[in-house]
Order: sequence, then C-alpha cells, then structure tokens
Amino acid sequence: MNAELIQPDRGQKAIAIHLVNTESIEKFTLTLNNSQRAALAAQRFTGKSYETAIVPDGDEWFAVGGVANPEKLSSWCMAKLAENLPAGTYRLASGEPGVALHGWQTAQYRFTRYKDSKDEEGPRLLLTKDVKAIGPAIAEASAVCLVRDLVNTPAEDMGPSALEEQAEALAKMHGAMLKVTRGDALQQEFPMVYAVGRAAARSHAPRMIEITWGNEDAPHLAIVGKGVCFDSGGLDVKPSSGMLLMKKDMGGSAHALALAGLVMGAGLNVRLHCCIPAVENAIAGNAFRPGDILRSRKGLSVEIGNTDAEGRLILGDALTRCSEEKPDLIIDFATLTGAARVALGPDLPALFTRKDSTADALLSAGQESDDPVWRLPLHDAYGEWLQSDTADTNNAHGNAFAGATVAGLFLDKFVGEGIDWAHFDTFAWRPTAKPGRPKGGEALGLRAAWRMLQARFG
Repeated sequence: MNAELIQPDRGQKAIAIHLVNTESIEKFTLTLNNSQRAALAAQRFTGKSYETAIVPDGDEWFAVGGVANPEKLSSWCMAKLAENLPAGTYRLASGEPGVALHGWQTAQYRFTRYKDSKDEEGPRLLLTKDVKAIGPAIAEASAVCLVRDLVNTPAEDMGPSALEEQAEALAKMHGAMLKVTRGDALQQEFPMVYAVGRAAARSHAPRMIEITWGNEDAPHLAIVGKGVCFDSGGLDVKPSSGMLLMKKDMGGSAHALALAGLVMGAGLNVRLHCCIPAVENAIAGNAFRPGDILRSRKGLSVEIGNTDAEGRLILGDALTRCSEEKPDLIIDFATLTGAARVALGPDLPALFTRKDSTADALLSAGQESDDPVWRLPLHDAYGEWLQSDTADTNNAHGNAFAGATVAGLFLDKFVGEGIDWAHFDTFAWRPTAKPGRPKGGEALGLRAAWRMLQARFG
C-alpha cells in the first residue's frame, strides 16, 4: 500500500470533490452553470451511490460523487472515485473524509506480481486536515492489502517457508521474538501439525511459527491463524473444482499476521502471542489416512474421519499451545468450512464465541468498521456427532448438518477451560468485485477484530 495515497492538507493545489446523493442533487445543480449541468446530464449522473462525474470549471474541473449520505460517510463511499478519477491530488469540497480514507486506499490496490505489464497510471492522492487520522488509516489499509497479497499469491510461492518469511519480517519490524518449530521437534511438540503436513515436498515442510511481543505483565492476547498453504484434501481428495481456490486456504494465517502487525504497530498494551501452524495438505505415500488416530499436543486422541478436515487439526495444536499461556483472549481466523459459506455467503465471516459479551463487542465493532460478521452458535448438543469408538474424538461428523458449528465444537476442545475465545470462519476471498474491494483475496473480519481490540485494550 502506497503511504502517499492520503496526505495532510496544507492548502496545496488539489481538485475538489463534491459529494451528493439523490436527495441533494437538485439543490447542488442550482449552484452550477448551464454547461456544468449539461456535463452532469451527459454523464447520466443522478446522485446514486458510487456514481462519479467530472464537471468542467473554466480551465479546470471538479469531481462529483454519489453517496448514500453526505453527512455520514462509509468506508466504501468514495472508493469508486478513487477507482475512476484520473491520477492527481484531491480534497473534499466540504468536510473531512473520515472513514472513507479506507476505501480510497483499498480501491487502488493492485496485485501485479506476475504481470509483465504494470499499471503505469499514477496514484490518486486524497488530502485531509485530520492529520491524526492518517497514520491509523494507512496502517489499517496496509493490513488489508497484506492479506490480499498473501492470499492472492499461488501456493508454490506462498508455502510454509514463505509464511515463515512473512512472520520473520514482521517480527523484525516490531522487535518481536520469533520461534519456528520444524522436523522431529514438530513431530513431538505439535503432532497433528506434523501429521497433516508430512506428505508435502521438502520445500513445503510443515512448521509451527510463533511471534511473541510486548510487556509480559500486560493483558495476554493470543492470535491464531490457519496456515494450510494448499489443500488437496489429502487422501480424501477434493475434486478439481474444489481445489482451484485452495491457495487461499492459508487466509486465516494472513489475517492473523495482519492483525498482529496492527497490534504491534499501534503499541497496544498487550502481551501478544501469535501462532501460525503452516502446512500443505498433500498426497503421498506417507500422507495421514482416513481411520488413522492422531495424538494431539493436548493429549486427546483424534480419529480421522476425513483428511479434508485438516484445518481444525492444526488449529487444535495451536490453540492448545496458546492456552498454555493462560491468555485473556484468544482470537483465531480460519478458512475452515464450506458450511459457513452456504449459511452466510462470501461476505460474512461466521463468528463463534464462548462469551456473549465478546460476541456483542465483535458484532458492534464490525458494524462500526463496515466489516460485518455474523454469529453462529456453539450448540453443545451437536458435539455428540464427533464421538469416536476408538479415540477421544473424531475430526469430522458423518452427516451434512451444522458443519461450521461442529468444526467450532471440535476447536473448543483444545481451548483451555475458562479462556475467552473468538473463532472466525472466514472466506478470505471476494468472488466478485465491489467498490474498494477487487475480486480475489480479501480481509473479512480483520477490521472488526481490530476495532474490538482497540476498544478492549487501547
């Protein structure tokens, strides 16, 4: 993310942007001359949300954008302007952009790593007199774009070692400690992570990545992210259509790293422990099998009912590790179940929590940050579907009901007793573009979690 996309307004030359809606457009046009009204009419501008127009003003010109409510801007209301306007420097004709600073930046995101021809058009810069808002707005947009970059990168270039490199760079940037467990030590300390990832090529070998930061006496915050860098389904192999987007199955780890970066960058008063179990669920002669019984870090034995329910296995070991530090709060992100998408579609992450107060705080934070989430239940009665005849639990249930809830109940077994815990079952992908939100990798639930953490620990 280009940090220059928003800048302090010190009176420098800039193109004015007028924001109107369908109710105020008639009054606005009364301030225009005949040729300017004709220009708006020629562009069929009516003031509807996301409409944009350019209006001549002598030798200069100004822009007009349609928004739902000019008095109460949203994160995305100016995003179409940032997408459509020519490169240059802009300011609002009246008022300050506020939360719209976010969409102005994210609208200009491009993933060009693998393209020979780059977008040569310059940036659209936006001025604001609210200088204190610039740093936080840049940090938040940069975190979102980090998630997009990591998720959009193909699995060959975003394997466990690449996630480790990202974590290493993040730790170095903020003076945090990094610990990576691999090989024999991984097999002993995190046996389910090892089992899921052992069939991958040597270059994509499994590992547990841990970042620790902050004052040890501060409230303890744990952040966990599912890092399945590619999911073939294992021996319960996915069809080709189901495998096509599985580069995004590490989207949970992308969210966790981005959120950890926000926490450290803002100097939040917490002791941070970020855990990323990073694997590739591959197919080979040494792949774990349906019917195998795995030992977990917690000591629970897990019968494998489905090798394609692997994300919850690696999260189980990571949640156990974080619980050992007795944190005040654990937040995990995972692209865990198709059932959550069937229930809520691609836009809404499914939220599971033990405490109603934590759910309420996250739901409210999601609404405030234009990053809505939806709570689903941890209904204890469905836990019986994970019963096993030969182990302490199965990793999958045999019916098609409540898949996201059952996955959450499995994870709950590995979170320490009495610990406040929130689980996001997020898609990490946008199948169709919206203003400020291009098709591809996406942060969903990140801003809600960040807003909640700021309120709780700020």
